[in-house]
Amino acid sequence: MARPRKPLLSRERIVGTARALVDSEGLAAVSTRRLAAELGVSGPSLYNHFRTKDEILEAVADSVSAQVDLSMFDPADGRDWRTALYDWALSYRAALTLHPNIVPVLAGGPGRRPAGLRLADAVFGAMVEAGWPAAQATSIGALMRYFIMGSALGSFAGGFVDDEAAYDPADYPHLGQAHLLADRQEVIDERAFETGLRALLDGLVLQYEQVVARA
Repeated sequence: MARPRKPLLSRERIVGTARALVDSEGLAAVSTRRLAAELGVSGPSLYNHFRTKDEILEAVADSVSAQVDLSMFDPADGRDWRTALYDWALSYRAALTLHPNIVPVLAGGPGRRPAGLRLADAVFGAMVEAGWPAAQATSIGALMRYFIMGSALGSFAGGFVDDEAAYDPADYPHLGQAHLLADRQEVIDERAFETGLRALLDGLVLQYEQVVARA
């Protein structure tokens, strides 16, 4: 009986395996030796596709950026700039929520990553097309990234311990219910993101009205 053939090693297999490892164990778990073991190949074979571990992590980060929906920025889509930013922010945060351990790499900026650059290009282009001056369009892209990345770097509700005794009213008179936050982490964090996103976009609408008036 013929021996089963091993799947061919490819960039896609390496990135997928590395992404799963980052998701389950964090960035520190990724090494060329560990990846080779997970893939069932020799370590040197990885270097036919990636020169360093950092290159692999960059590719993992870009694979997450590629999961973000950009269709709302297509000129033929028809959504106004505020709605497009809103829908894009939800998609972006959803991708980061699925892969929170790679956020520190993404937070460093797109660098030369193709999907990350397409993302930045789509947002900037849509804002300029909507009538924002280039400098302000750049600022909008930056502030949206700050807000979305920040929301994905850690959970507010998850930062409180499930121990009522930790919040002595003599010391923290306003935190009597803080021990309940962790149990409702997802709901609280989603609501906080939604509140902040709407406030941010409403503020941009006011600025946009001034831009249009000056024009």
